Amino acid sequence: MPLLIAVLALISWQVAVDGPLLGVDTGTRTAVHEVRHALHSTLVNHAGALFSDLGGSVPAIPVLTAAAVAAAVRRRRTPSVGRWWLPLPVAVAATALIPLLVVPAKAWFARPGPYGLPLAPDQWGWYPSGHTATSAIAYGTAALLLGSTVGADARHRLYGGAVLVSLGVGGGLVWSDYHWLLDVLASWCLAGTVLWAVARLLARADGAAPGAP
Repeated sequence: MPLLIAVLALISWQVAVDGPLLGVDTGTRTAVHEVRHALHSTLVNHAGALFSDLGGSVPAIPVLTAAAVAAAVRRRRTPSVGRWWLPLPVAVAATALIPLLVVPAKAWFARPGPYGLPLAPDQWGWYPSGHTATSAIAYGTAALLLGSTVGADARHRLYGGAVLVSLGVGGGLVWSDYHWLLDVLASWCLAGTVLWAVARLLARADGAAPGAP
């Protein structure tokens, strides 16, 4: 977790001062454009846009809500599990944290997108990536909540699926030229710290005495 915070701080500093690390963004964008031109694949381009859409509030937040309800029901049916209701407030808190963490940062950094157009008065900016943060936090939290109610094999599949979706969203955003690479990387770091806290909270709850309120 300290590494994620350090990387997030480094990227944020470079974005704030327009530092040399931003060359990673321009270099990546050029490379992606060259690959897209070489492939010239409508199917791949549509796939990139589709994965990007998975980072929207819909469907990410409904998936998190459904996972929280399912996890609470499963925990309720397990007498040895304390605080069966915990997934519900965790899901609410995770949902609220996404705009609370992302929107002020977007407004503060006011970073233009890959096309370099000036921000309109109603735009917040591109840094960090809201779709990336939404997907990583929502699907990651959903996997953690459900993962606490199933066996190890199913839990690993849930975690792996959440990681793949998050990677797909971030990759789709960069591929589709919706975001700079560093916008995506920063949001992954931000989401990682949130998921670390969720995992710690669930671990403490599961370690509580059976029947704890």
